Amino acid sequence: MLEIFGYASALVIGITLGLIGGGGSILTVPVLVYLMGLDPVMGTAYSLFVVGSTSVAGSISFYRRKLVSVKTAVIFGIPSIIMVYTTRRFIVPAIPEEIFEVGGLMVTRDLFLMVLFALLMVVASYSMIKGKQKLDNEEPQKQKFNYPAILLEGAIVGLLTGLVGAGGGFLIIPALVIFSKLDMKLAVGTSLVIIAAKSLIGFLGDVENYDIDWAFLGLFTSISIVGIFLGTALSKKIHADHLKKSFGWFVLVMGIYILIKELFL
Repeated sequence: MLEIFGYASALVIGITLGLIGGGGSILTVPVLVYLMGLDPVMGTAYSLFVVGSTSVAGSISFYRRKLVSVKTAVIFGIPSIIMVYTTRRFIVPAIPEEIFEVGGLMVTRDLFLMVLFALLMVVASYSMIKGKQKLDNEEPQKQKFNYPAILLEGAIVGLLTGLVGAGGGFLIIPALVIFSKLDMKLAVGTSLVIIAAKSLIGFLGDVENYDIDWAFLGLFTSISIVGIFLGTALSKKIHADHLKKSFGWFVLVMGIYILIKELFL
């Protein structure tokens, strides 16, 4: 029964990505861990493939409408890709099964990854609930690059993506708007390209470390890709801003639930 909900959630993940341009990937790890029964390390690995493949499908329409800044994607993407591959190939496997003990609680690798992911969900929910009105209402600016800030942000996003398996669009989009002066639609399209590249290349680090269930991963990803096309079609009829805030509250509740479950239950 849980697996049925899991596959249904894969469709929801894609639909959410198609509707609001991000956010859906933040659900991928909880779905894979709690509904599909994967351990957190494999859950974050599979999440990279699902998120990357779905983002590829979603970025195609943005590219066709010339809403992708290739130069920005390359500048931001290079440090991000290097960092996410390094994290998955070397850092995650090097984390010990038992990290430390505090107050009688043994902090294991799985616990560390899920708590970090839950904290990221809480941060992401704030970004979605707060909305993007301020960014949308700003006057269009001539594009310019704050290279040190873009490179540093790219590396940080790559590290977080490698650790928790989420796309990080809620971090990338504001960075592109602030540091590269992209308008919001161009930032969303460019973000999808960056997410696709770094997630899939990061996943290559896992291929070398773990045995991958390609049949399961292919089915789950295919359902998510169907979802993003459905979401893109629905976005023409549904106001995305209100949906994004509602989804943000849902992500906040999920993040708090995971924290309570992992730390206290």
